[in-house]
Amino acid sequence: MNRKQIIDKTVAFVKTVLADAEGGHDWWHIYRVWQSVKQIAQSEDVDLFVVELGALLHDIADSKFHDGDETVGPRLAREFLQSIKVDEETITHVENIITNISFKGGNQEQKFKSAELDVIQDADRIDALGAIGIARTFNYGGHKNREIYNPDIKPNLNMSKEEYKNSDAPTLNHFYEKLLLLKDRMNTESGKRMAEQRHEFMNAYLNQFYMEWEGKN
Repeated sequence: MNRKQIIDKTVAFVKTVLADAEGGHDWWHIYRVWQSVKQIAQSEDVDLFVVELGALLHDIADSKFHDGDETVGPRLAREFLQSIKVDEETITHVENIITNISFKGGNQEQKFKSAELDVIQDADRIDALGAIGIARTFNYGGHKNREIYNPDIKPNLNMSKEEYKNSDAPTLNHFYEKLLLLKDRMNTESGKRMAEQRHEFMNAYLNQFYMEWEGKN
């Protein structure tokens, strides 16, 4: 099986597994990240095959939809890649990418590093920014039945990994606890440029939100 056939089979697999996923973590999230990695990778010295596989499989089983179990995603990816006879070196690399891509509160040390992970992590973070990022954030907040905003509940910028995973704070707090921090945590120059514009859009959105919250035009 050649690389294109492997990518095509991976696309079909991901679409099937995520057919009923929450709207911010569904096939279309994967699709957008997949498109972004191909753009970012043009300026980076990476193995595009690993980058594409990692992007396609990075959210195959997000831990927040599996009782916090962070082993499900890497395991499913390994089982699938083994089933279509991908080489062990590539499987291990993709497995490490999936294990280490997540934000996890932002205060966690990343235990695995590679240029391929840098590209995928940037693309994943870019999809958490801008108009799409705002839509995904409120979609997930609604999915978890969270308040949109509560001025009496302030963002917590020093959460542990467990506090971040278990937070039920209003959705708007997530902008400060994660989204607005991402611009300065990008790995690649292309990722930094893409993040900058989306970051500014979110700041403009928040300014408008607070005006409307107080009933102002």
